[in-house]
Amino acid sequence: MSYNAKDLLTMSQAELDALYGKLEPGPVPDGEAEGTAIVAPGTPFNAQIAAAINLFAWQGKIFDAASMTLRNRILPFGLNAVLARMRQENSWLDGKPCIVLDYSETSMVAQHIRDEIRLLEPGLYLGKVYWSKTRLIDFALKFSVPAATTS
Repeated sequence: MSYNAKDLLTMSQAELDALYGKLEPGPVPDGEAEGTAIVAPGTPFNAQIAAAINLFAWQGKIFDAASMTLRNRILPFGLNAVLARMRQENSWLDGKPCIVLDYSETSMVAQHIRDEIRLLEPGLYLGKVYWSKTRLIDFALKFSVPAATTS
């Protein structure tokens, strides 16, 4: 089955977790990805919340595979800020490999944030966000060109 971010917005938390558990980390992404926050899975408000977040707070991420870093595109005007480092590690959700986006040593604002992503299909990653060890939300990252560079 082929997925897009809108499909993910219609899924429940249990469905998102089950799907994430079936995925592999995939290649380390490189390039610009459009982000979709999945804040209220399984509710009729999920798509509206995602649209508001994309408009006012977070538009996506810009990955640099060579340096194993990324920056988030934030605020209505798309400021490239909030640096994170990437590495492969086991997921806090299920203990299986994922790509970790770690802000602990690079951002005062997001130092307690850890994102995890896995490849859903070429050009589309599904992610989880944690505050310390508490899971917050899910998200999707869509690359206009498949983001594969390294495994």
